[in-house]
Amino acid sequence: MTQPSDKALVPFVSVDHMMRLVHRIGLDPMLKGLASYIEDDFRRWERFDKTPRIASHSDVGVIELMPTSDGEAYGFKYVNGHPRNTAAGLQTVTAFGLLADVATGYPVLLSEMTLLTALRTAATSAMVARHLAPKGAHTMAMIGNGAQSEFQSLAMRAICGIAAVRLYDSDPAATAKCATNLAGQGLRITRCTSAEEAIEGAQIITTCTADKRAATILGDNMIGPGVHINAIGGDCPGKTELAPGILTRATVFVEYPPQTRVEGELQQMPADFPITELWQVITGQAPGRTSTDQITLFDSVGFAIEDFSALRYIRDRIAGTDLYQPLDLLADPDDPRDLFGMLARAAPV
Repeated sequence: MTQPSDKALVPFVSVDHMMRLVHRIGLDPMLKGLASYIEDDFRRWERFDKTPRIASHSDVGVIELMPTSDGEAYGFKYVNGHPRNTAAGLQTVTAFGLLADVATGYPVLLSEMTLLTALRTAATSAMVARHLAPKGAHTMAMIGNGAQSEFQSLAMRAICGIAAVRLYDSDPAATAKCATNLAGQGLRITRCTSAEEAIEGAQIITTCTADKRAATILGDNMIGPGVHINAIGGDCPGKTELAPGILTRATVFVEYPPQTRVEGELQQMPADFPITELWQVITGQAPGRTSTDQITLFDSVGFAIEDFSALRYIRDRIAGTDLYQPLDLLADPDDPRDLFGMLARAAPV
């Protein structure tokens, strides 16, 4: 039987490969590298095809496809969000992604993205905070201590210089888990018994809760002047974390408005509620933080370009390594017009 040619073998990065890659590069350098790739792609935002993610909602969760292209490469991510999975010992979020060559349509990378999404989400949060958080910010409140919390905390330390994290979750076991995982990671950790206690003295407030419902994790009277809010938990229709009054007092920054207005905290606000797109801040076309008293709010729902950036980063990092498996994914007949002949020749003797 004819063996597939190298051009038909697609590099596949498994979960094991991804974990080995993180440890080989180092977590801090990888978070910084991902943030750099994401910021680079935000700088060329206008070159990308952009569309809100394609979502299939059910009573128990959501399954989504997130596609984009810069004209040279095409990428998409498959991702789910099922909050009840945790009770069954399953991940709330799982994902995989693909990068392809636009010129041929051939895939050039297939990768797990459960770990990679956690890394790119944290890198995005910290990259944005570097632009919007008050100068000298040293303490973050981490409200919601699930699967994202350690990544968010360590990215803020590596990229923004945060020295202390104040943890709160409605489930004390989640806070204990997060505190244990962050021990010895160069952060001063405080376990808190309420969201109000967690935000005391914090210049950056990150909310990342899992329940798929409209909730008020932060009330309007809890937020004083001068803070940066990193709201990453409200990421689908009907799911919010902040009181609307916070948005009216804040300057709100978003990734892609047509998606955020449907899925983010903005779904609580009128259709013409003013926002600033992050790519405009990064390219200098719009101001970011303009005063010490300003409340800045990153209404983060995650966007396909961030996944595209992460896949680009992985493609570049695995080159010349053994951290992938060549996958026989594409049919590769000797004569591209003779697909049936290839099948016929593969018949058992």
